[in-house]
Amino acid sequence: MATRLQFENSCDIGVYSKLTNAYCLVGIGGSEKFYSTFEDELGVIRGFPVIKTSINGSWSVGRLCAGNKNGLLLPYTTTPQELQHLRNSLPDSVEVQCIDEAHSALGNCIACNDHVALIHPDLDKDTEEMIADVLGVEVFRQTIAGNVLVGSYCSLSNKGGLVHPGTSIEDLGELSTLLQVPLVAGTVNRGSNVIAAGLTVNDWTAFCGSDTTATKLAVIDSVFGLRDAQPRAIGVEIKKSLIDSS
Repeated sequence: MATRLQFENSCDIGVYSKLTNAYCLVGIGGSEKFYSTFEDELGVIRGFPVIKTSINGSWSVGRLCAGNKNGLLLPYTTTPQELQHLRNSLPDSVEVQCIDEAHSALGNCIACNDHVALIHPDLDKDTEEMIADVLGVEVFRQTIAGNVLVGSYCSLSNKGGLVHPGTSIEDLGELSTLLQVPLVAGTVNRGSNVIAAGLTVNDWTAFCGSDTTATKLAVIDSVFGLRDAQPRAIGVEIKKSLIDSS
């Protein structure tokens, strides 16, 4: 089930966190309650890392990076100290790379799960190739409801996705076919269409801004299959994510 919380006084918790099936990044500068909410929920899986960090000195780690269980992509502005901290803290199976890309807010420009990535149409070709290589995904240049910042206007897992409420039925069908998961158009935080700012999710849990209504929570739980997430299944999935089986 999705958990509601705030980062300081902000409900845009996806700006300050990045959750995948293998790790969770949280921006430094938050309250202990913010961190403990993540740690308590994710701590049921032994060895699941919840990593406090900054990127280029910023707390907005969710906006600046993109990642999944296979890898983590960081902007070229990431400091050497931050890069080393992340490499030391993440599972060995997670590849960490910096990208020299003009669109440095990678979290706004890339939406992905463990199999597919949707990217800003204007990203460099070299960036597209690195996304495919590091994250181990098939890459598609897309817009969502006419917006090029695909990473801002949807949240994805391997089980489902929530996208901008203005997404047409036709576009929903096309995106669902590309991603091979069910999609729902909706909002978070009492009507916000910037989905990823208010929601971060993986295959068994989600965190959203505290302004998200009970009705929207039910939609999130349904489309991402969170009601069906059982501890035994979670343990098997996270073991696959944390252990390099290659």
